[in-house]
Amino acid sequence: MLFSEILGQDHIKSHLATSASSGRIPHAQLFIGPEGSGTLPMAIAYAQYILCANTGTDNTGGNDACNLKFRNFSHPDLHFVFPVAPNGEVKSKPVSANFLKHWREFVTDTPYASLFDWYKKIDIANKQGQIGVDEATEIVKALSLKAYEGGYKVMIIWMADKMNTATANKLLKLLEEPPQKTVFLLIAESEDDILQTILSRCQVLHFNALPEKAIADALVSRQNMEPKAALKVAHQAQGNYNKALHLLHKTNDELPFEEWFVTWVRAAFKAKGNAAAIHDLIAWSEQIAGIGREAQKQFLNFCIDMFRQALLINYNAKELVYMEPAVEKFKLENFAPFVNGSNINDIFKELSDALYHIERNGNAKIILTDLSIKLTRLIHKK
Repeated sequence: MLFSEILGQDHIKSHLATSASSGRIPHAQLFIGPEGSGTLPMAIAYAQYILCANTGTDNTGGNDACNLKFRNFSHPDLHFVFPVAPNGEVKSKPVSANFLKHWREFVTDTPYASLFDWYKKIDIANKQGQIGVDEATEIVKALSLKAYEGGYKVMIIWMADKMNTATANKLLKLLEEPPQKTVFLLIAESEDDILQTILSRCQVLHFNALPEKAIADALVSRQNMEPKAALKVAHQAQGNYNKALHLLHKTNDELPFEEWFVTWVRAAFKAKGNAAAIHDLIAWSEQIAGIGREAQKQFLNFCIDMFRQALLINYNAKELVYMEPAVEKFKLENFAPFVNGSNINDIFKELSDALYHIERNGNAKIILTDLSIKLTRLIHKK
């Protein structure tokens, strides 16, 4: 993958190319950026720059055979680690090596994709992926060997925040005193989710969300969209190229988040003073509890966005509104008056608490029922 194939982030490309060309390559770096900002493709392009002795921000001119190996991510000195879980093929003690075929397809087809997209790719059902302690053993084993081509070895750890404490503790010494010519590139979406012991051993690079123009230009050149339609999708994507592709190909339709949200808030409206409507909320909670934890987390984040959009309309900041719900007889403009300064903080808190408890394997039906009952009170707060 070449720097020229990555959208935006020109200042980071320049920094990485300059530091590598001058021989100042930190042994442990942490790329922090929101979904769809290009942290993973940037890490791969940087690894290619280092391993193939390429030059300039176009990332070419080095070893041709080496660059060829990067086309299908099969360079022997490039190692990947990512969150996994047991599935139909791998029954126990899963590690990244078990999923390399799927990973290479995933990165080739969708380098900007999300963790949720990856979990769907490997079909781990209701489980949450992690980077477990068995993975740490594999990392130590891989990096204890000499580089196949006599130069650097690069270890890319994608979604490093999914590393559990036991794994992190096992890797600390490696990060502190790595083997000669070994580079760790850790990737995460939030600095707050990285263990402090890991964070303190890495040089941190922050990625911004992509500009609308960069996304629109890519949609025109790579997806053959009309410029006007591309601008609209880029605005809705909010700096996330992966989201732009989902919007373009309408791949979110398999999970009807909008319908679930509208069903939920309508039931919450009816439930005030209407005991029978509580049954609708309980039925809704049971339905959402059955879709798997990662999908539940995605949906709750979607709900946060919907409430935020309604608040922006209520405060006449319509130029910042990008969601256009397609559910029949539901308009954000009509919903907006019920989302205001008196209830928005409490709504966000309850949604964030529900996310926290679901991520930590709480009983989803109980969590969502509790959230629903609280919403019936908050949605009517003046």
